[in-house]
Amino acid sequence: MNILLIEDEARVADFIRRGLKAEGWVVEHAGDGETGLEIMQDRTFDVIILDLMLPGISGQKVCQKMRARSNTTPVLMLTALDSTDERVAGLRLGADDYLPKPFDFDELIARVQALHRRATGYNSDADDGKLQHRGLVYDSAAMVLTVDGVTVELSAKERDLIAILMTSKNKALSRERILNSVWGTHEDPMTNVVDVYIGRLRKKLGPYGQLITTVRGAGYRFG
Repeated sequence: MNILLIEDEARVADFIRRGLKAEGWVVEHAGDGETGLEIMQDRTFDVIILDLMLPGISGQKVCQKMRARSNTTPVLMLTALDSTDERVAGLRLGADDYLPKPFDFDELIARVQALHRRATGYNSDADDGKLQHRGLVYDSAAMVLTVDGVTVELSAKERDLIAILMTSKNKALSRERILNSVWGTHEDPMTNVVDVYIGRLRKKLGPYGQLITTVRGAGYRFG
């Protein structure tokens, strides 16, 4: 499953990201509403986890704007305000479910899965966690990449990298976007770690390494 998390509290965001990734899911994080809306324009997601209280524009406003763009991705809204008025206002603006803070992580997982099942018509095959392009298959649930049927050993960061590339097929991803998604916002943006890992991944993909192309002045594109 491919999830966008819009949460400004670094500690909470890190907790959620690590938990969701442990489930084998791909997680993109935005620290404010405007960044979240920008990411939605470039990529598609299965579920969006959206904090209500955000710097700049609120979670309710983010939800309203994405629905105005005809974005129908299911939204789970997180809120420290457990009032009926707040929940009703959010639901009317397009949120699909609410989860008050603090929450039990198992409940978060269950609600995300329920939203995804509802959106995919309860298709049991829709959440198999497999990303495929030609002879490449990445099973995010099993955390296994196969190249023409042969398993390729990947490090944790390489698995995160191939996942974000394959879920953004044919779209240019900036080095900064990749860095934040795979290594986190604490990593120095001037580092060349993205380029180093792209080089390693290309070699491991063999003939399919050429599918990862360099976008001059931007970053990388897969497909």
